[in-house]
Amino acid sequence: MPTLIATQSFTSAADALAHARHIYDIGITHLRQSLQEFVAGTDPARRVRACYPFVRIHIDTVARADSRLAYGFVAGPGTYETTLTRPDLFEHYYLEQLELLLRHHAGVTLEVGLSTQPIPIHFSFAEHDHIEGTMSVERRQRMRDLFDLPDLAAMDDGIANGTHSVPPGQPMPLALFTAPRVDYSLHRLRHYTGTAPEHFQNFLLFTNYQFYIDEFVRLGRSLMAAPDGDEAADGYCAFIEPGNVVTRRAGHPAQPADALGAPPPRLPQMPAYHLVRPDRSGITMVNIGVGPANAKTITDHVAVLRPHAWIMLGHCAGLRNTQQLGDYVLAHGYVREDHVLDEELPLWVPIPALAEIQVALEQAVEDVTQLRGFELKRILRTGTVASTDNRNWELLPHPGPEQRFSQSRAVALDMESATIAANGFRFRVPYGTLLCVSDKPLHGEIKLPGMANQFYRERVDQHLRIGMRAIDILRDQRLERLHSRKLRSFNEVAFQ
Repeated sequence: MPTLIATQSFTSAADALAHARHIYDIGITHLRQSLQEFVAGTDPARRVRACYPFVRIHIDTVARADSRLAYGFVAGPGTYETTLTRPDLFEHYYLEQLELLLRHHAGVTLEVGLSTQPIPIHFSFAEHDHIEGTMSVERRQRMRDLFDLPDLAAMDDGIANGTHSVPPGQPMPLALFTAPRVDYSLHRLRHYTGTAPEHFQNFLLFTNYQFYIDEFVRLGRSLMAAPDGDEAADGYCAFIEPGNVVTRRAGHPAQPADALGAPPPRLPQMPAYHLVRPDRSGITMVNIGVGPANAKTITDHVAVLRPHAWIMLGHCAGLRNTQQLGDYVLAHGYVREDHVLDEELPLWVPIPALAEIQVALEQAVEDVTQLRGFELKRILRTGTVASTDNRNWELLPHPGPEQRFSQSRAVALDMESATIAANGFRFRVPYGTLLCVSDKPLHGEIKLPGMANQFYRERVDQHLRIGMRAIDILRDQRLERLHSRKLRSFNEVAFQ
């Protein structure tokens, strides 16, 4: 291990974070140097290890923080702790969480030191390191004897799921995710989306159709070419596509890392596109493809970035005869027949509508369509959305799912929305759903090639602009209002 660094106490969040970063940087440097020597053919004299920094807080009083708060305080007396990673990426987030702890618990100090949780060697790689590909199979197998590899036992989601049991005498969790769990997801995000985690913005749009991505790319590139003073473009500084291909806004100088980006030979499984603001309050859009498995996978990993909101924009089957193709559905409840989260989030757990998101989405529909009040009801319906894992649900014996959908008062059906919402609830990320009716299979209106193409051309642009307008509205809200108490349990961790 590198030189042992003593645990220190701090009354300044900035000083505490600086010490954590010092510990992390020394450990990462130690691992990278040792690995470079190993790749060159030199075995270290003994096993190589570096550990994550931790932050700890001890509370003696039962006096609780302001009851109006949603996060930034611990639930009661005791010792609370979490490991930290990538202080370069999470600097603003960590600083905010530590400052809130000091503000809401007068007289406490932050202890920062070296934990006993090893940093897996794979998580020490720099962004463009591809070390294992240069080694033989035998050499790669030898790594296990000399370095710590990822340990899945240290990465479960028990804290977020509410199933974590603290052993006697051990500190209680301070955050939803441990450092290894965060690092694991950061690597998965690179793999699935084709872009670096650094580019992800705090507001996300998920879609299940490439048409939306095509329009987002067209819009993103046009915003980058817009002159100063363009109201829509002002505030955005870059547009980033898979392969970390960066287009800077006119007048914004290129960064050295921009030259390393290159279009991939083929698109990744769930490509991500980022309309960037300097403070990360821009918009990331991800094509999650079709199905709840993809929806769970991407939100499992995006959640470690602690975004401020994610919204599903996609197509759905309209279940009411009064709906027309192109109508919008604003979900206020979900029938969960997707099954991918049944173990982590049992079906008896309700997934409530979040007023802040609902109001923003409805206001956005009004702003873009210029319809108000009773006229808005012509194209927008609020109701229950059912999500299924069976793409061919129409072929099930009759009466089958349609009877359940009728009993649940569902007005629309898709395969992803309930998963996106349920994982938002699970990970305390504000969520919402606005779908567009693209067919009505229960009423004989199925997608036909010519009709579908015309529909997509007419509705995708408007639907996307509604989603982006909703994010503009949410961006102007106070974060403590957006990350409300509705998403927090009665024995919640302090970090947002």
